Amino acid sequence: MTNRPDSAQDPREVQDGADDGDDAGTEYEGRLDVAGTEPEREPEVLPALRGWDAPWSELTVAVAGLGLSGFAAADTLAELGARVVVVDAGAGERQRRSAETLGLVGVDDVRLGAEHAESLPLVDGAAPDVLVTSPGWRPDSTLIVQAAEHGVPVWSEVELAWRLGPRPGAKDPDWLVLTGTNGKTTTVRLLESMLVADGLRAVACGNVGMPVLDAIRDPEGYDALAVELSSFQLHYTELLDPVASAVLNVAEDHVDWHGSFAAYCRDKARIFENTRVACVYNADSPLTERMVAEADVQEGCRAIGFTTDAPGPSMVGVVDDVLADRAYLVGRRSRALELGLLSDFGPMAPQHLVANALAAAALARAAGVAPEAVQAGIRTHEPGEHRIQPVAQSGDVLWVNDTKATNPHAATASLTSFSDVVWIAGGLPKGVDYDELVAAAAPRLRHVVLLGTDSSQLRSSLQRHAPGVSVVGGGVRDDDDEGRPDRSTASLERRLADADGREAMRAAVEEASRVAEPGQTVLMAPAAASMDQFTSYATRGEAFIEAVAELMDRLGHRRPADAETTGPGTTPEA
Repeated sequence: MTNRPDSAQDPREVQDGADDGDDAGTEYEGRLDVAGTEPEREPEVLPALRGWDAPWSELTVAVAGLGLSGFAAADTLAELGARVVVVDAGAGERQRRSAETLGLVGVDDVRLGAEHAESLPLVDGAAPDVLVTSPGWRPDSTLIVQAAEHGVPVWSEVELAWRLGPRPGAKDPDWLVLTGTNGKTTTVRLLESMLVADGLRAVACGNVGMPVLDAIRDPEGYDALAVELSSFQLHYTELLDPVASAVLNVAEDHVDWHGSFAAYCRDKARIFENTRVACVYNADSPLTERMVAEADVQEGCRAIGFTTDAPGPSMVGVVDDVLADRAYLVGRRSRALELGLLSDFGPMAPQHLVANALAAAALARAAGVAPEAVQAGIRTHEPGEHRIQPVAQSGDVLWVNDTKATNPHAATASLTSFSDVVWIAGGLPKGVDYDELVAAAAPRLRHVVLLGTDSSQLRSSLQRHAPGVSVVGGGVRDDDDEGRPDRSTASLERRLADADGREAMRAAVEEASRVAEPGQTVLMAPAAASMDQFTSYATRGEAFIEAVAELMDRLGHRRPADAETTGPGTTPEA
């Protein structure tokens, strides 16, 4: 980690000079002095465009995409007096309604349809001054390439929000930002819960749902923003000024969008740049630690690790059943503060959830949140749908929905939470490699049921690395004889590969019910995207829940999904 002026420091090094004294074991008093850090860095591109009184009205701005962030960007820029043109490939009812609303607030033009989204929109024959894009446009798309050719800066909605800052007269919030391949939404919701428990006016925003611009434009303002950022958003963001930043984990994902895993990692690492107080890294991931070591941060910024093992100094972690802070206290070389207990998570405390909570705690503590508020935030946090979500139990078989496990890394976290698994998986693979996942999960697998119009890649990995596990499904290509289903299972194979996702899911649930034995967990953790059979991962999860509910009704012993489970194979290995 490079502090300006340049002085390389190991991420594990104690950096604030605290030592063991008479007050060893006490925490820092009051909130950390983040206002006393060095002046903010200015953006290199269009540096005059900072704040609400900047010359926005002199600009012509194109906005690509009419989703939540695109709408917020167009609405904000129109309020600022800029000339705004919006393009979106869709032309459905939602887009038309949004276009009508934007017209009423002063947006000059909204161009709907694929023909408008394939090239840089010109205004009176000239290129715009700035392009604000949604993640839907890859760096190699024609629109983005043409922007570069015309010298047009390309921003995310997050970049625009950072440049604006809070409304005049509103609170100036602390930005606590995080990214990662998996666990972002869970972590940002936990962080929001901890901040609120500490009495702060705080909100989760960014990739989690609420655009950052909507939070920034709030008339009252917030004390803190818990900001979830995707690699796409970071790619189009030049510079932030966060109080604390975190990378939860990094695994191969979205290689098709970024072009390579190295490019994906570079965009993830951008989140650490210019951090003021704490860069939070995963102590069990050397890659995230290296990202911190190479980051250009503000003078005095510290590296804070999180781990589900016992923490060293400048880390948070787990000691027995206690969440422990050895980072934000005087005398941390020999003492720790209690942040909570594993029992605070309820009957299930999967390892990945504990890790997410520790990352959130490290961010919250950087902003001065009290240990008691961290614990309260964990206790009051309501897990979101579709992430290791128990939906039913019958005959001592637990049914779990983890449709958000859309890549191998997320599926690994899910599979390691259970010991005996009937695995429902498959879908659109996004160009990833399944060998490492299957090799690690093989001892836990009892049966595998593969969804997807073509999950042959996952099936092939299962044949190589889990040869003793029975597998059905996989949508094997016509030109691939290896692993072709025999006639006895051909009908089931066709149903599992059906383009009608709900029919495919019913078939998967029926087959899982047939093979599952008492003490096992039927886990739907696809390790793939959903778009080959469903409109979204949420739709896929809903289809699973519905199919399981239908099964429970037929069996006559459906029971509440959140009932406590303690049978063999259902206790997570946290």
